[in-house]
Amino acid sequence: MLFAAGFGTRAGKLTADRPKPLLRAGRQPLIDHALTVIDQAGVERCVVNLHYRAEMLAEHLAGRSGVILSHEHPDILETGGGLLAALPLLGPEPVYTLNSDIFWKGQNPLLTLEDAWPKSNAGALLLLSPPTLALSYSGKCDFVLDESGRARRCATGEEGLVYAGAQIIRTDGLGEHGRKVFSLNLEWDRLAARGELFGVIHHGEWVDAGTPEGLQIAGMLNTGTSG
Repeated sequence: MLFAAGFGTRAGKLTADRPKPLLRAGRQPLIDHALTVIDQAGVERCVVNLHYRAEMLAEHLAGRSGVILSHEHPDILETGGGLLAALPLLGPEPVYTLNSDIFWKGQNPLLTLEDAWPKSNAGALLLLSPPTLALSYSGKCDFVLDESGRARRCATGEEGLVYAGAQIIRTDGLGEHGRKVFSLNLEWDRLAARGELFGVIHHGEWVDAGTPEGLQIAGMLNTGTSG
């Protein structure tokens, strides 16, 4: 599942007249980079959720093979609610999820997850990164991994890893939250408490392109320039 429903408020004026996934990073819109990642990993079916400026995204994706649209109307459902609502389109098996505003370099993030998934026995397997490889990142760490690859939240002041915008997740527990609108953070915390949240390291640079600064860096990565 490709998350593309958000309002793009961090991008400021850039999303006043278009959804964030259609912002261009160098040669292509952000969503096209994400779909290339999906195609190169051999994923044949992708559900894209839509809400803000949904008609523009629907037009952009029209006729694209293997892409199914999940319209969130009248309310936006956040990541957990959006995934739960899309389950009739996705089916009962574990699914990949990707954020459409991330630009990755290095190994395909979905293949990194696929390689680690059979070994993890996880409810969710998160793609994580050292903060030094997260270009333009200035926040705190998200998770720490133990020797078995299990993930827990970072404590205040602790050094750790940041979420790099992709995962594999089992979806059978999403309905247990009893909510229509919720963040996947709730599911991650539930799985972590049960020892079922795992992580794998993405060895490559990446950037959150959801801000003007991040979008500029993504554009330079996508054109092979530096600065």
